[in-house]
Amino acid sequence: MPEQKALYLAEKQGAFALGTAPIYKPGPGEILIRVESVGLSPGDWVIQDLGVLVETYPAILGFDLAGTVEELGEGATRFKKGERVYVIPHLTRNFIQLVVFGGAGSVGQAAIQLLKLSGFDPIITTASLRNADWLRHLGATHVLDRNLSPEELHAEIRNITPEYFTTIFDAAGALETQNLGYDLLASGGTMAAVHPDAVKPEKKVEDKKSFFMFADPNIPQNRKLGNSLFANLTELLENRDFKPNHVEVVPNGLEGIIPALERLKSGVSCVKLVAHPQESA
Repeated sequence: MPEQKALYLAEKQGAFALGTAPIYKPGPGEILIRVESVGLSPGDWVIQDLGVLVETYPAILGFDLAGTVEELGEGATRFKKGERVYVIPHLTRNFIQLVVFGGAGSVGQAAIQLLKLSGFDPIITTASLRNADWLRHLGATHVLDRNLSPEELHAEIRNITPEYFTTIFDAAGALETQNLGYDLLASGGTMAAVHPDAVKPEKKVEDKKSFFMFADPNIPQNRKLGNSLFANLTELLENRDFKPNHVEVVPNGLEGIIPALERLKSGVSCVKLVAHPQESA
């Protein structure tokens, strides 16, 4: 059976290692994609560090993939061989929004733009102030310094609006931002965070919810929204209504992903790291 190179997470909370995997044969209604670009996601190192979301190992991770259609399964008629496509592989979980903590990250930038397109106002976000102009360009109405203490951020947000929030999206997911976000929630409000729930138990009350959010358009309750978003994505990009991330391509193909994930874990700002698997030695 033909094989391809693959980057495996060998075991739960283990190390990444380069190996091989059989090339998939698409079944009825399926397509085979030749992957040409892989966007590195915080989810990749979170899964490695915390051992969440994935149950079976060894595992091949990856959340943002782009390439060309290589082969069509029986009855697959929507796409043509050689057509350029973008996909989000299936893992599992849910999506929500309003105050956006961590606005300069890839997820935060997308959230700000979707909030703007959905008519939200104001859109308050936190980020390094060197990225403030770009985030305002994307649609943020207020950019607050992420280096402020939780107490200072609370006061700044209260100066913008005295109202408490029914929805908060924490694209940073840190202990400090989750607890601040929970404090800012109104009765009946909900906060979604991109890392496991870190709200202090003593803060928890029955009428405020917080949960670990992973946006997967493939699960049944998200398919209608996912289909709508991706059906309109090309037009949104062409019209510049939705602006892509600044991109930095990391060298050395699959091997380059391992040090790049360490760099991502340490913190990158306002840039999407992308690897080209076909450049592996």
